Amino acid sequence: MLTNNREDANDLLQDTTLKALDNEAKYTDNTNFKGWVFTIMRNIFINKYRRMVRSATVVDRSEDLYQINNPQATDAQPTPEDTYSANEIAQAINSFSDDYRVPFTMHISGYHYAEIAKHMNLPLGTVKSRIYYARQYLQIRLRDYDPR
Repeated sequence: MLTNNREDANDLLQDTTLKALDNEAKYTDNTNFKGWVFTIMRNIFINKYRRMVRSATVVDRSEDLYQINNPQATDAQPTPEDTYSANEIAQAINSFSDDYRVPFTMHISGYHYAEIAKHMNLPLGTVKSRIYYARQYLQIRLRDYDPR
């Protein structure tokens, strides 16, 4: 599902298996094993993709650096990182009420749902729904933004 060919899929499966076995002690009983392993797999895939994109950086050796500033010089599609500035995203997140902003910022900082629920003294379902609604609001809020 994450890769386009069988070889990459086998490599990803092997990396995931190795990482899951190395972190076996971090798995807690009575939790979704399939979800835990898939999260490991997805994170490995994302990290490899980002590493590949970084390594494919174009270096312009022309005298006036024309190729860097020329939008037609690259075929790349714009990524979400190109579309919004960090300040605009932060402003949108800071406009949330504390009930939504705190769990959302904790979640994007890497906290698990259970940790957020314990920290905020809320039921797990409430934390999940608040993060879901914060994502929906952020998508709506930033939908019409055009940087040009």
